[in-house]
Amino acid sequence: MREIKYSDNLNSQIYQDDLMIRKKVFVEEQNVPSSLEVDEMENSCTYATLYIDSKPAGTARYFPTEDNGVHVQRVAVLKEFRNQGLASFLLKDIFRKAKKDYQYIILGAQDQAQEFYKKLGFHVVSDQYLDAGILHHDMRLDL
Repeated sequence: MREIKYSDNLNSQIYQDDLMIRKKVFVEEQNVPSSLEVDEMENSCTYATLYIDSKPAGTARYFPTEDNGVHVQRVAVLKEFRNQGLASFLLKDIFRKAKKDYQYIILGAQDQAQEFYKKLGFHVVSDQYLDAGILHHDMRLDL
């Protein structure tokens, strides 16, 4: 069973599961320094964690922008749950929630994930840049 839980409480199990997924995907797999993974935005975000049969499988965090958008970050799915459409499922639920109050979604996509985001309707809106040693482009989806 797929279930998405949301929280903005850093003491919640949802946030702890989010951190566990991010550590495995970004720090261990992609060699992002842990000092960069947990940042000054932690207190400003809502965390969406996807559970499969009550096990944490994927996550993303987001926060409102100053111009009526939503900035999505830290999209990750654990290796054993990949290639099942879970990141799309999670993101589409965030889009559904955001559409009620916001005009667009923006995110910094790793270049290797650009095609995935394009299939969801995003388009590139920035020049290439390096973030945590990984090449990225900003991408936007109008809601």
